Amino acid sequence: MPARTHIRTHRPATDTVEVRLPWWAVALPAVAFAALLLLIVEPGTAHAAEADPAVGRLLGHILGLLPA
Repeated sequence: MPARTHIRTHRPATDTVEVRLPWWAVALPAVAFAALLLLIVEPGTAHAAEADPAVGRLLGHILGLLPA
């Protein structure tokens, strides 16, 4: 008696590629970029803070929230 073989069904090939990333794969680079940006631009020396005081205040509040 011959052994039964399982027939594999193949999904039709599509032109799109599906990529699923975990949440931290997007969050970690964004946090690192924001941290480096805050290290480069200090609220007191930023040129944008002179023209628009709201940007300087926003950066000051963000720096105040970060642990020293």
